[in-house]
Amino acid sequence: MFTGKGGVGKTTCAAATALYYADRGRTLSISTDATPSLSHIFLVDAGQKPARVGASLEISELGQQEIRQMWDEKFGREVYEVFSSLVDIDYPSFLDFMTSVLPGLNDEFMVDYIRELSGKGRYDRIVWDTAPLGQTLALLETPALLEKHLRLAPRIYSRLKLGGISREPVLDILRRWERLSAENMAFLREGVDLIMVTIPEALAVEQLDGIFRELDRYGLSVRRMVVNSVLRDDSAEFLRARMSQQQKYLEIIRRKYGHLEMVEVPLFPYELRGVERLREVAAVLFPPGATL
Repeated sequence: MFTGKGGVGKTTCAAATALYYADRGRTLSISTDATPSLSHIFLVDAGQKPARVGASLEISELGQQEIRQMWDEKFGREVYEVFSSLVDIDYPSFLDFMTSVLPGLNDEFMVDYIRELSGKGRYDRIVWDTAPLGQTLALLETPALLEKHLRLAPRIYSRLKLGGISREPVLDILRRWERLSAENMAFLREGVDLIMVTIPEALAVEQLDGIFRELDRYGLSVRRMVVNSVLRDDSAEFLRARMSQQQKYLEIIRRKYGHLEMVEVPLFPYELRGVERLREVAAVLFPPGATL
């Protein structure tokens, strides 16, 4: 799972990583970015889902419509049972709210989707290009928080003991939802390699501490850090100035996060699109002798 602030090159690094693993087994690369670019990076037709890149690599860009449909089939009715006991809302309006308005819900669903997919054994490796996880992790705690507050308010709970449709006790629905969220959180902690991508610039580096604190709060550990777009050529005055600027932030990254496995990816002099260009990135991410 690749995370980090926007614009640091997560998708490129994820694509190169997927290409590396595809040479070693069946691999799926998934993007849940609001404006996905996996297909553009691989130069394949975005209309195919999943699209095939070679014999052992598939890529899938899941947009709002696909996620909405899958979320509806898996969670929609049960979650509606809880919320319709609290708020007078019809199901289509509720579904629009949950899948379009509530931030982070797409990623929460994707954790569950990938957890189930990984257990089916269809792929040897799944590479997920996603956004920072703060909102997703908070949503995984929602059912436990709802149950806690309902138990602290017996007068309210007494008025919504049963779901409006199934007549099942609301707390039973919440417990089932809570167990599922706990399974997804355990999967993130134990079954996922979390890779942080950053660049040696002020804003990106200054945001790292906050991202790490948020991940640590949920017991998630970053396995690897990728420092992207590192300048190596100081043959021109402009490049020398940029390299000097980068060095300050590279030193901060190395000092603060030197305990992590770290790789520095150079800034390439051309666009990184297509399999051959991505192989160049993969060669940096996974040098000879790498055991990942």
